[in-house]
Amino acid sequence: MGQIAAKEYVEQRDGGYYLAGSRVSLDPVVYAFLRGESPEAIADSFPAVTIEQVFGAIAYFLEKRDAIEAYLRDGRTEFARVREDSRRRHPALYAKLEAARRAASDPAA
Repeated sequence: MGQIAAKEYVEQRDGGYYLAGSRVSLDPVVYAFLRGESPEAIADSFPAVTIEQVFGAIAYFLEKRDAIEAYLRDGRTEFARVREDSRRRHPALYAKLEAARRAASDPAA
């Protein structure tokens, strides 16, 4: 009997992890899985990927959990750094955004 070649469901490119052959990042798939969403619900959220790709991505995450969790932590840290830098560089914009957010959440305004 011949061997069956393993199919790759996740690829590394552009500094991140993506479902192979797609533009869908592994990040939201993993976060949805960790929130308890089913693979079917995750696949429904991303019409560009198949249920097979979602199961493959989850299996990849589980196999390489430590490395992927470190990658996700690094991403959150970098996002926080960029956000704070942007707030320092554009205080007037963020003041307007905060005022709009307050006005939208206060029905009496």
